[in-house]
Amino acid sequence: MSSNDEIRPPLPPFTRESAIEKVRLAEDGWNSRDAAKVAKAYSLDTRWRNRAEFVDGRGQAQAFLERKWAKELEYRLIKELWAFTDNRIAVRYAYEWRDDSGNWFRSYGNENWEFGADGLMVNRYACINDLPITEAERKFRWPQGRRPDDHPGLSELGL
Repeated sequence: MSSNDEIRPPLPPFTRESAIEKVRLAEDGWNSRDAAKVAKAYSLDTRWRNRAEFVDGRGQAQAFLERKWAKELEYRLIKELWAFTDNRIAVRYAYEWRDDSGNWFRSYGNENWEFGADGLMVNRYACINDLPITEAERKFRWPQGRRPDDHPGLSELGL
């Protein structure tokens, strides 16, 4: 459910190129850590499963993201296309973050996404595992925000 002014290209049906673009746009949005902006990529009635948390609607998605980025400091994310169909995309990803005690983590996961005809994400199912790492083991060291185009992706990093 969305209003006519909420269109989020690229739109389904996806091609390999448009699916890769959609994944990079999602990565860029999450790396912005702007919960209000990121939430607009989801339908008003979006439904998520994120670990053991269930999100119902765009408002809850925004609140979830605000809590997430308040806890996961210095968050940096890389997403990679795994598979796609007409209106669905599967991604794998990793992100690095630290807690307020200075402990570093790399979180690995997979997501399954389903989109409406307007390009807004209707369903998001995420499975995530956290690996404690040392500061020296970090691989995502670009300045906060969008990953630079010349920074290696997951496959190039051996992740």
